[in-house]
Amino acid sequence: MPDPAGPDALNGLLARVALGDRQAFSSLYQASSAKLFGFALRILGQQDLAEEAVQDAFIKIWQNAGTFRPELASARTWMAAIVRNRALDLLRAAPPEQRLGEDQSFDEWAAPDLGPLEQAAANSESRALMRCLGHLQPLHRQAIALSYFHGLAHEELAKRLTQPLGTIKTWIRRGLMQLKSCLGGA
Repeated sequence: MPDPAGPDALNGLLARVALGDRQAFSSLYQASSAKLFGFALRILGQQDLAEEAVQDAFIKIWQNAGTFRPELASARTWMAAIVRNRALDLLRAAPPEQRLGEDQSFDEWAAPDLGPLEQAAANSESRALMRCLGHLQPLHRQAIALSYFHGLAHEELAKRLTQPLGTIKTWIRRGLMQLKSCLGGA
């Protein structure tokens, strides 16, 4: 029996959602919302904000399903990107006392038991990216992760990591070059 949350099933459901199929949308929600909620919760750290991010993301998924291209990313990765973007919007809008703590590091995000993030990054390109991220120097990896997961600008990273702005820019540039090399220049 095929996995209802497997890549092929999700791709098919998204194709039907693009045609306005409400039953397919319901099935897509049932198959993926728990994992996407876990992903949002990991970013936001608050259940109510994670619920809001997922709800808003599913509205965008319904509205933009026609733009999904399975040759570019898996359905799960595409939906996770929508959730991530909405979560980051909510994170930026949150008062400073509700934002994530200063003491979090990428290594906490990349723990082997991460579950929802691994599920959201299920296709081979995402696994390769995670493998390549693991080869970066820890500070380079952390700078790239904070920039990506938290949407921090270079100036914010410099402040958070207590490093000169030029150093942060160098870490990110070198880290991205190493990622490109590791991924085969793709």
